[in-house]
Amino acid sequence: MPDLTYFSPKVEKRASPINGRGLFAKAVIAKDEVVVVKGGYVLSRAQRDRIGEELGPSEIQITEDLFIGPTTLAEREGGMMHLNHSCEPNLGLQGQVVFVAMRDITAGEELTFDYAMTDDEPCEMECRCGSDTCRKLITGRDWLKPELQKKYDGYFSWFIQKRIDSTK
Repeated sequence: MPDLTYFSPKVEKRASPINGRGLFAKAVIAKDEVVVVKGGYVLSRAQRDRIGEELGPSEIQITEDLFIGPTTLAEREGGMMHLNHSCEPNLGLQGQVVFVAMRDITAGEELTFDYAMTDDEPCEMECRCGSDTCRKLITGRDWLKPELQKKYDGYFSWFIQKRIDSTK
């Protein structure tokens, strides 16, 4: 099965100290360089929920009620980005599905993003990022925190950035 998701030739998937598998830089990645473009099928919330019963989490939210991800078990690996969460991420979003370097990244670094940049769902997750600024508990509404809005300004998924901008 071909990849549904685009990966820069400068990255590779391998075991992660954060959680399961992760995506790592094989070479230096410059600030604003495109690293990953999430691919898959556009799914309604109901489709995402139904597919999620078999596949587990494999999608990202792209609007209030739409998601993008694989639809079958055979497509799952080709649709997975393996980007773990970090409270000190090195990737942010450009639009809804394009992940770019927020700073220069050295070879060997794990590539991460803060799930606050894409998530607007009622959920909770224990954080294992290990950063000095770790929030310990990640929720689907962390994008509402003013300190995160300031920290990631311009790197949120389009639909979340639009909400933030409308309150300024």
